[in-house]
Amino acid sequence: MEFFHRATSFPFMSTRKVWYGLSITLILVSLVSLATRGLNLGVDFTGGVTVQASFPNAANRDAVMTALMRAGYADPQVTIFGTSREIAIRLPPTKQNTEAVRTRIEQILRGIDAGAQIQQVEVVGPQVGGELQRSALQALAATLLLIFGYIAVRFHTWRLSLGAILAVLHDPILVLGTFSLTRTTFDLTVVAAMLAVIGYSLNDTVVVFDRIRERFLASRRLDPVVVLDQSINQTLSRTIMTKVVTLIVVVALYALGGPVLKGFSEALIIGILAGTYSSIYISSAVALDCGLKAEHLLAAVRQPVDHLP
Repeated sequence: MEFFHRATSFPFMSTRKVWYGLSITLILVSLVSLATRGLNLGVDFTGGVTVQASFPNAANRDAVMTALMRAGYADPQVTIFGTSREIAIRLPPTKQNTEAVRTRIEQILRGIDAGAQIQQVEVVGPQVGGELQRSALQALAATLLLIFGYIAVRFHTWRLSLGAILAVLHDPILVLGTFSLTRTTFDLTVVAAMLAVIGYSLNDTVVVFDRIRERFLASRRLDPVVVLDQSINQTLSRTIMTKVVTLIVVVALYALGGPVLKGFSEALIIGILAGTYSSIYISSAVALDCGLKAEHLLAAVRQPVDHLP
């Protein structure tokens, strides 16, 4: 099954410097935003209290915030999620245990509506939040190192490894920059989405790299620019179809999943779009500009390339 009715022949590599410029601009904007605005870290990383509650009728967000502030909770964050009768409350760290927090919040909410019910309470200490930050960074660093080694071993050249790593870095940086600009809450579900994005993007990159190797084997005297353009065009239908199908599901999660899934689905949407672009214009283009040639990919073949049948 093909997305296009006829074979495509888009000259991707001829415009790569334009896309380099776009990527550099987006990355710089993301890094500046991260340096100046930072991320809106969730309770998972900062420590604090999250409460999910429901009311028999539509919840009055302003009344809940006012009642919490009167009870001594500074800067409470209240959002409607799921239905108009359900709310999520985020509070600063507290020394109280979960049951004490549940009892106190329930009293406050029942002062607004006697039918209010606490569905879930989660208390995370600041020390646990700090440990989760370190664990998340370690997971991302380990992922990048393993990817570099995997590509280098599989394709016998650092040129493709470098292209893959730059593409893999490109996507999460844009996700982080977008979260910094939009102030969407950054929590552990977003970290999970970023790791999924890295794997998804890498899968596309490996498919393109495999086709590049096949084209060099079949036509090793062709100019590398031609080989890369042919390889990307030959995998383009697959790339577009898989991304469109995945995006349909993720957009549905974003639109219908409510605030609980908003960060997760938003990270996946940005990552899928960025990953599609980076697997074409970053990973392959960087390898080409590093001097990728047929002999670099055929190092595993015992005969010299010139003597292959």
